[in-house]
Amino acid sequence: MKWLSWGLVLPALLACATYQNQLGDFRSALRDNRPIDAAAKIKDKAFKEGDDQVVYLLEYATAEQIARDYTESNKAFLKAEDLTETKDYTSVSRVTGSLLLNEGMVQYKGDDFEKVLINGMLAINYLMLGQLDEAQVETRKLNDKLYKYKFEGKKNYQQNPFAFYLSALIWEANRNWDSAYIDFKKAYELGSGMPYLKEDLIRAGLAARREDEVAKWRKEFPGIKPADLKTNGEVVLVYQQGWGPSKKPHPSFPRIPKLYPNFARTVRARLEVENGNAELSQRSVDVSDVAIKQLDEQYAGMIAMRAAGIATKAVVADQLRQKNPLLGELAWLASNIADQADLRQWISLPATFQVAKVRLKPGQYRVRVVGLDSSDAPTGEIMDWTPIKVEAKRKAFLNWRSLN
Repeated sequence: MKWLSWGLVLPALLACATYQNQLGDFRSALRDNRPIDAAAKIKDKAFKEGDDQVVYLLEYATAEQIARDYTESNKAFLKAEDLTETKDYTSVSRVTGSLLLNEGMVQYKGDDFEKVLINGMLAINYLMLGQLDEAQVETRKLNDKLYKYKFEGKKNYQQNPFAFYLSALIWEANRNWDSAYIDFKKAYELGSGMPYLKEDLIRAGLAARREDEVAKWRKEFPGIKPADLKTNGEVVLVYQQGWGPSKKPHPSFPRIPKLYPNFARTVRARLEVENGNAELSQRSVDVSDVAIKQLDEQYAGMIAMRAAGIATKAVVADQLRQKNPLLGELAWLASNIADQADLRQWISLPATFQVAKVRLKPGQYRVRVVGLDSSDAPTGEIMDWTPIKVEAKRKAFLNWRSLN
């Protein structure tokens, strides 16, 4: 029984250590701007069945997106989405094991905010592949999930302004003016706060022939003049900034996790046109803030689960103690040592999603993206000059990620 106790504890501890170390190497490779190497480090784990497969799929898909292999990235994101939505019937023994030891013994399905952002990342991939309709579907699925979590799960989740803003841009690209206006308005009502929205609402409202609402916006935003997109085209940068929050043991109750924001030198981006215009990115949604708030909503349930675990440990230890006092004490000590917070998470999520837009006459251009710090000084993170074709009444999308 003594060896059985340690035989249960040690694998759980070793698995946790192996997982953390593996993703530490992965993260270092990303920080060094080696996304292909980062993806290679975890590819086997991503496509191998196991309790941590969802995590590895999300990391692998993100690395492939950063490496601009959007098709391969989609393959992994779609597999991860399928796994997060599949009901798993965990055995009684494994549930008991999670109570007796830690939640790392059960299959990881992802936090709610992670499940939602899978669709956001898929939408970006489809945009880069020029598949606007598929991208549109993913923005809808994102907010449908949030609606379901809020009204079926009774959770205080808000819909995502970034998804509505991205959806509005896609509607515009497809020249569906009324739908574009509706989604711009939803993004504004959700408190996106993007200065772009003032001009977007007036421009889309005019195109949709919503004169009464345009009059209201002109009064609310005096001096705002809509851009001419009848003869010009638009370059749209989707900028993913920094690293999302990190999970660590909660200081008040170390058996459950707490999310902490990560510092980043690069906090915004400047979209530059060679020998021409430049535009600073505007924040659409703060992923770190959303993630931290959503995890906070779950604390009551997590504490109840771990309290049940403590009670289970006490019962098992007492039963053993009646037969062998020393063995009972050992079982109590060992099981509590092993009861650690489940720190599995999608570590490569960005901290924020931002957008920058430049309007240009039709033609061939070269553009680049420069990372900036909080004082708007260049940080050294740059997306090299990239050729891009601008067409009248159309949008050309770019994606860039800063990692430091």
